Amino acid sequence: MNFIIRLLITAISAFLLSKILTGVHFNTFGSTIIFAIVLGILNVFVKPILSILSLPITIITLGLFSFVINALMILLTDYFMDSMQVDGFLWALLFSILLSLVTSAFSTIFESND
Repeated sequence: MNFIIRLLITAISAFLLSKILTGVHFNTFGSTIIFAIVLGILNVFVKPILSILSLPITIITLGLFSFVINALMILLTDYFMDSMQVDGFLWALLFSILLSLVTSAFSTIFESND
């Protein structure tokens, strides 16, 4: 049940951010649910590999390179989805930072401590 709640929180956050940011576009709200699923799958399988490969540069930049990895995950999700469009790397970077913040805020409000 927690997984479904996190999935919906991510989808709602992405939908709201796409209405605010002009460089990120979704066709429908249903495409944001697909976005949340695809992003979750990529975060499980691809992100650990990218994190390990980029560990030296992440250490040198004191962890700031993890923002770049998150932006790459957004761009990779955009590549796999036809119903999503990101207008460039900087939009992906801004979207990933704001998505993390908004999702974290919504998660603390709506998730229970069961």
